[in-house]
Amino acid sequence: MKRSWINSPYTFALGMFAMMVPSQAFTSFYSYFYVEKLGLGIGLATLARTIFLIWDAVNNPLFGYWSDRTNTRYGRRRPWVFGAIPLFMLFFVLVFSPPSGLSENGLFIWFLVTLVLFEAAATVLWVNYGALFPELFRGDRLRAKASAIQQGYQVVALLIATALTPVIYAAINFSNMALLYACIFGLFMLLCMMSVRENPESNQGEQLGLIPAFKETMKNKKFWVFNISNSFAQTVNGLISSMIPFYAKYVLNISEAQVSILLAAVFVSVIPLVFVWYWIIRKMDGVKAWRLSLYVYGLSVIPLWFGYDLVSGIIAGVAVGFGLAGFFVTPALVGGRIIDEDEEKTGLRREGIYTAVAGFITRSSGLISALAFLIAGMIFGYESGDNPGASPELTFRYLISVVPLCLLVISVVLSYTVKFNFSENKRGDHDLEQTEAINR
Repeated sequence: MKRSWINSPYTFALGMFAMMVPSQAFTSFYSYFYVEKLGLGIGLATLARTIFLIWDAVNNPLFGYWSDRTNTRYGRRRPWVFGAIPLFMLFFVLVFSPPSGLSENGLFIWFLVTLVLFEAAATVLWVNYGALFPELFRGDRLRAKASAIQQGYQVVALLIATALTPVIYAAINFSNMALLYACIFGLFMLLCMMSVRENPESNQGEQLGLIPAFKETMKNKKFWVFNISNSFAQTVNGLISSMIPFYAKYVLNISEAQVSILLAAVFVSVIPLVFVWYWIIRKMDGVKAWRLSLYVYGLSVIPLWFGYDLVSGIIAGVAVGFGLAGFFVTPALVGGRIIDEDEEKTGLRREGIYTAVAGFITRSSGLISALAFLIAGMIFGYESGDNPGASPELTFRYLISVVPLCLLVISVVLSYTVKFNFSENKRGDHDLEQTEAINR
């Protein structure tokens, strides 16, 4: 492989594309496949999901801790990723390939076991891939560029996984769809990892034991404030994407076929807008850029309140895309700074455990979204499509605009509860030289 592609943001971002295609397809369609297509009871499906979340809470910090303690000639993270690639492919295919003729209990067991196995392999990948980012890319400017490229690749993967998946499984069935996506994942993840060269110096030093490592992480106030603040903003991501079909039906009064146009207005606009945010970040400190993105995201959801047809919905969607792009790009800068500061304090690179715990906090945002939906439904009387209540339009105007605005206000307020007075970040140029030395 050419030296110019070693530790390049462009080749590293292939890993994000590789993981997001099957992961988003899984998130979007596994419930539909098991409940609607195979007839698994919604109660059993919910039970499996609950067990899955408990397992996720346990294994995330453990895999991060073990990753930090790995020390091989091939690096700390790459051996984990290479080992997880075939397992991730296998378990993803198995999730969508249950044997025919299973009873409901048998289907539940298959679903639960494959879900847990798939999640374990996915955790290994996400923790170690995420831990590589702050190590490979040092300094705000380089991290901003790498994050912008990474999020552009992510949006392309989201479009493929959400828009094309129904077409693919209708043509070749769910099992073959899973096999196709597994192969796409394997190819691009291998290309990504072949381009990565870890810094040998990161392997040096005796890592903290399990309990001290957790204590050191738990008492890092900046880490917790940053990630809890982000979890409220992350809730907005999930809430808006899940409310768009309801918003389209009850507020914009457009057909289901036009929903894809509305979704495209949001996600396609994000691709160029992440590079606008890269330009903005180059002009200011990373922490200020992160806070600015939260402000902008909050303002960007206001136009959704005023939507009334497809055209106004698209305009509002593009506005949301600008806010979303900022939130996609900027957190990587602050998260990287927190890990850098931890290294200055402990003398160790502990990206694994920080990435793992942050990932769990972020995924817990789904609970906030579900609670918001439940409360709004109770207030306005919305129960289901069969019983939408007296004011379904008002229900979804609040859920797609007012509730996200309130959540983002909380996110901004939390961001000011601790001062992120990091030591001046002058490491970027040094680390670029170090990266060039590794390439040679």
